[in-house]
Amino acid sequence: MKAPRVTLDQWRTLQAVVDHGGFAQAADAMHRSQSSVSYTVARMQEQLGVPLLRIDGRKAVLTEAGEVLLRRSRQLIKQASQLEDLAHHMEQGWEAEVRLVVDAAYPTARIVRALTAFMPQSRGCRVRLREEVLSGVEEVLLEGMADLAISSLNIAGHLGTEISTVEFVAVAHPEHALHKLNRELTFQDLETQLQVVIRDSGRQQPRDVGWLGAEQRWTVGSLGTAATFISSGLGFGWLPRHMIQRELREGVLKPLPLEKGGSRSPAFYLYSSKDKPMGPATQILIELIRNFDTAPLDAPFAAPPQA
Repeated sequence: MKAPRVTLDQWRTLQAVVDHGGFAQAADAMHRSQSSVSYTVARMQEQLGVPLLRIDGRKAVLTEAGEVLLRRSRQLIKQASQLEDLAHHMEQGWEAEVRLVVDAAYPTARIVRALTAFMPQSRGCRVRLREEVLSGVEEVLLEGMADLAISSLNIAGHLGTEISTVEFVAVAHPEHALHKLNRELTFQDLETQLQVVIRDSGRQQPRDVGWLGAEQRWTVGSLGTAATFISSGLGFGWLPRHMIQRELREGVLKPLPLEKGGSRSPAFYLYSSKDKPMGPATQILIELIRNFDTAPLDAPFAAPPQA
């Protein structure tokens, strides 16, 4: 890649000439001599081979090419300033990135609210969000590929902070054979029907969670796919209530009238990596996740201010 011929200082000088209304005013603002400012802009035009300013009376104004290039350069200067700020924050221990892995059953709306609140405080810190199922979360954390993890499992060697529970409800389409029995259901009733289960995304020791007593089982890769299958009348299964509120409201899905086990509410835990010191950005994100964990899922939230 060819090295740029024009420096950021030259672009800043041109910007000052335009913003302050002339070479003398720019020189005063930049605490430089007028001849230095004039030479910088003249040299810049020579290097680019494009006239950037023209004299209109006693005032230097941008040419059409100058307007386009200066507009682009403002964004370049802003990004360079942000890069320097990020380097300063990193020198103070501020992380460049926080990696968060979340079990797909945890409400996405809560994560969105936490990240929305985190953005204006992030100081350029990026967030890498990853969704896994069951032991997939554990593997990502134990392999050192995440700084924070949200899981319903007890992760070996880690002390998690308990956050909220997620209710899983046994459901089927209203026209499913189980609903047509028109009575309270037992596990014996379920054994003859197709159960839709979600595949554990872990590779090392995948776990089966929940009731798996049906002779026929279809395993799918995501909760969304499971909800689609069950809503279409293909089997029954346990799904997070927060994910199927609309389907329940519209009557596409209906809770199974089980005599016991119709719903379960496992607690979820927030874990942090033991192998990486916790920086200020990670601590802020932890606090925000905990704050928004108890907020109602349908509560409105504001977008972050634009930088």
